[in-house]
Amino acid sequence: MQTFIKPALRTLATLAAGLTLSVAAWAQSVDGTVEKVDAEAGKVTLRHGEIKSIDMPPMKMAFRVADPAWLKTLQVGDKVKFDAAKVNGQFTITALTVVK
Repeated sequence: MQTFIKPALRTLATLAAGLTLSVAAWAQSVDGTVEKVDAEAGKVTLRHGEIKSIDMPPMKMAFRVADPAWLKTLQVGDKVKFDAAKVNGQFTITALTVVK
């Protein structure tokens, strides 16, 4: 029985490592600049670089934010790094860091 378990575990570990690397490469942060903060709508407008994970070219666009508290910390002109995804059909910032 151990003859099958060890190779299977090795294969599973290899697949898990590959998946981890794939997810890390897929969810790379993007640079952006805050153009507008709309706390009432739960959105921030960013001028940003290419977002490969959602196949979006560089542009200026309003995004929903996963955590509305982030909007209280942002000011027009702030440089940010962020991750974005399509959540429930809407482009949403899922991680956000202000770059000092």
